Amino acid sequence: MKKCMIVAELSANHNHSLEIARESIRAMAECGADAVKLQTYTADSLTLDVRADDFLLKGGLWDGRYLHDLYEEANTPYEWHEELFELARSLGMECFSTPFDREAVDLLERLDNPIYKIASFEVMDLELIRYAASKGKPMVISTGIATDREIFEAIDACRREGNEDVTLLKCTSAYPADISEANLAMIPAMRERYGVKVGLSDHSPGSIVPVTSVALGAVMIEKHFILDRSIGGPDAAFSLDRDEFAAMVRDVRLAESAMGTVDFDRGDKADGRKWGRSLYVGAPIAEGEAFTEANVRCVRPGYSLHPRYLHDILGLRAMHAYNPGDRIEPEAVSNPMP
Repeated sequence: MKKCMIVAELSANHNHSLEIARESIRAMAECGADAVKLQTYTADSLTLDVRADDFLLKGGLWDGRYLHDLYEEANTPYEWHEELFELARSLGMECFSTPFDREAVDLLERLDNPIYKIASFEVMDLELIRYAASKGKPMVISTGIATDREIFEAIDACRREGNEDVTLLKCTSAYPADISEANLAMIPAMRERYGVKVGLSDHSPGSIVPVTSVALGAVMIEKHFILDRSIGGPDAAFSLDRDEFAAMVRDVRLAESAMGTVDFDRGDKADGRKWGRSLYVGAPIAEGEAFTEANVRCVRPGYSLHPRYLHDILGLRAMHAYNPGDRIEPEAVSNPMP
């Protein structure tokens, strides 16, 4: 089984401290992340700086916040990007980002961004998707709020630019998300319906959802990372700290190792077969004497003749004398005495 890519999402968990951002990326590497993901936007590239009711968040983690204020607090400054990309790469990780407008794509192109991620709430922005896809890099698209039609349209937007490398991420757009809402049965269903790779973008606690997703064929797992939730910030409540993230990586890799490969004859190769049953001589047999149920036993260990041949040898005559515990040779079946 090919290893899935485990992506540590920095998002807003730097609290506008470059040093926290640096320390976070170093910790991501120590925890076993394969990649770091940033978000490349300004508040103005996401929303309008107005105080109208439509722009006021109601309920949930950010209740009472205006969109522009929230994004102003949560963004990663553009001037940090080059250093953070270089740091991640120096630690052996990929670094890529989620752009939210053409300017962000242009910035990321200058940094040789290797993958473009489209966030759930931008899945209907087909112009953004087409522009990012036109760069010829793998496209990763979260589907949290997307309708079936919008998913098909997003994939088609990539393909219209000649970009066939698309991965959808099953996502529950709740912050935090309840495990019972993960609906991971969608992973194989999405793979079949849309004909692309499928992974997971997860905002639930712990590692049970990522581990389960691996068993269902997820090729990528994206999780928000925070050094310590005590530092606070907009995303702290649904981010894993370094110990939790390291535990998730360990659990995912163990799940991958448990998956193995499809091999219906695997049992024939198992070392433990020597402790299975086989046909042994259970009582003395003279040369020329018949094998019977009285002198042939199906017992452990498994070094002798397979039990499937019991009825083939019963009634045949021994070609030589046997003592209790002797193995019965395959030739006893293939070359019976008249």
